[in-house]
Amino acid sequence: MTPGKANIDKKVLQYETFINEVLKRDLQKVLEQRDEVYEKIAQYLQLKNTIESLQEAGSKELKTEVDLGCNFYVQAHVPDSSTIFVAVGYGFFVEFTLPEALKFIEKKTNQLTKYTEALTKDSAKIKANIRLVLEGLRELQGLKDLPEDKRREVF
Repeated sequence: MTPGKANIDKKVLQYETFINEVLKRDLQKVLEQRDEVYEKIAQYLQLKNTIESLQEAGSKELKTEVDLGCNFYVQAHVPDSSTIFVAVGYGFFVEFTLPEALKFIEKKTNQLTKYTEALTKDSAKIKANIRLVLEGLRELQGLKDLPEDKRREVF
């Protein structure tokens, strides 16, 4: 194997390592973050539907089932459902009237939607970088087939 081909093989290995250890890992993290945000949005929209149902029913009293975790449910009786506690993040809950909660949910889902758009742009950039590196790999591998004197012109 000539020194030029060894150099190219070394570069190919470096690029492949960069794709697998950096770019693909970064892409996976961004996509996982985006999925988590989509899940939060879905939870807020479910809460919005529940609040709207409560408002339509017009009843203050509520009987429901509450998930204690691991799909263990208990029946709950709420004598006054005119206010609710909403998780606002970092383990904090805020008591809202139903209309206030709807306003909060609207703002929060808009904020989360903008964040998912930013994460989608980030994932597109990472995918573009992967394509760019793959194209560079193809060019390098094409250079391996060139005669030594032509390779020197490129480098």
